[in-house]
Amino acid sequence: MKAFIDPPKTIPFYLRIGLWISKKVTGRDLLPGKLLAWYPKVAISSGIMEAMVAHKDAALDKRILKLVRLRTSFSVACPFCIDMNYYDYKQFGITTGELAALQGRIDIAAVKTFSRREIIAMEYAVLISLTPLQFPQEFIDKLKTNFTEREIVILASTAAQVNYWARLLQAMGVPPAGFSDHCDLKPITL
Repeated sequence: MKAFIDPPKTIPFYLRIGLWISKKVTGRDLLPGKLLAWYPKVAISSGIMEAMVAHKDAALDKRILKLVRLRTSFSVACPFCIDMNYYDYKQFGITTGELAALQGRIDIAAVKTFSRREIIAMEYAVLISLTPLQFPQEFIDKLKTNFTEREIVILASTAAQVNYWARLLQAMGVPPAGFSDHCDLKPITL
């Protein structure tokens, strides 16, 4: 599988530094950063967004943020996002049953290992990923009862970040990077 476009033949030095850092962090030579080099401003702003979005927080543990990223990835059916966010799911204590629920194969409410906050956060991720955006007052009340204002901003920005990457990468035809190639349970694309 190949992207719609090829990376530019020459990549500015300052972007090559970012690509090197990305490779150091992920262990992969990722195509998206190279493609964004066609327009350095978007490459830089996307890199800054990626660096600044929450990957851990004192009140929101890494697991809930991972669940939001995965649920959003499956909601927008982005092959690259699913692959990127899926590959290390076990490190977050996500079971195969929970993964099936994240993929939409079984009802999330039927999985007893999800906490109330996790279920609400994943429901929020799905609502953020729909078009048009609609947030029923009943859901907003539930969200505000279970999360602080700061936590709501972190959850919203986490799901929005995955939505950004999903739209951008799918618009350029970026294929999965192979992160989940060595997982025992392959993700499905909805």
